[in-house]
Amino acid sequence: MPLKALALNCTLKSSAATEASSTDKLLSLIAAEFEKHRVDTETIRLADHNVKPGVTSDEGEGDDWPDIRKKILDANILLIGTPIWLGQPSSVCKRALERMDAFLDETDEKGRMVSYGKIAVVAVVGNEDGAHHVSAEVFQALNDVGFTIPANAVAYWVGEAMGSTNFVDLRKTPEPVKTMIAMLARNASHVATLLKNSAYPGDEN
Repeated sequence: MPLKALALNCTLKSSAATEASSTDKLLSLIAAEFEKHRVDTETIRLADHNVKPGVTSDEGEGDDWPDIRKKILDANILLIGTPIWLGQPSSVCKRALERMDAFLDETDEKGRMVSYGKIAVVAVVGNEDGAHHVSAEVFQALNDVGFTIPANAVAYWVGEAMGSTNFVDLRKTPEPVKTMIAMLARNASHVATLLKNSAYPGDEN
């Protein structure tokens, strides 16, 4: 059976925006590379959904997070795509991470979080420094709530600081970005297969 990946596009733009999303372009390139490794990818643009603020898995009436949470837990790989704003992950990305804080208390009889055995990888785009800082923040948060980070688990593109060219404007994908995408997809699918076949041990007490 193919593996499943869920990509969360954390752009600030909704699908109704006239401006194209650089984050969406990078996620699409990663999804195409995943396909080579028999990984099917579904993408959710979080700005199209009402993800309420909070740190529980259900913040009540009108909250779209419970359905998104189910898709996260049904997938083998979680791909977080975020632009850089003010040197930070987007506010949309941070809200998703805050909602996954609930995983800390959602454990099975052996103390394993619901996210155990799930792989997390990151895609970052921006026109300013910060790709390493942003990926570090997102990686730490995801690892805290039980996700596994494989080697070379980030693909990013950073344009000239304060420049006007965005990733979505590029006619050709730069070779270093292609290399990062290939490593991310290859390593993520490999580790996801290993964990699918051999779960983390739990508390034996």
